[in-house]
Amino acid sequence: MTKGELIIAVARVAKLSRRAAGDAVDATFDSLCRAIKKDKRFQVPAFGTFTVRSRKARKGRNPQTGAEIAIRASRTVGFKPAPSLKKGL
Repeated sequence: MTKGELIIAVARVAKLSRRAAGDAVDATFDSLCRAIKKDKRFQVPAFGTFTVRSRKARKGRNPQTGAEIAIRASRTVGFKPAPSLKKGL
């Protein structure tokens, strides 16, 4: 599903205009991003939990040249689905 398809689905279910649904979807994702940055975690019951995860520094290879490169440590967002979501897949 694309963002456009999500907006159309929200507009249909909530009986909103596409513009209002688009604003609601944008506000939802903006709030989600702020919560993850602030609390390092965002949980949606019956859906799952978004958490900040740390990646260790490691060595990789340039696929074109085969040369070894150093990949720095970084942080990323991980998602763990709720048991009810996993069960329904």
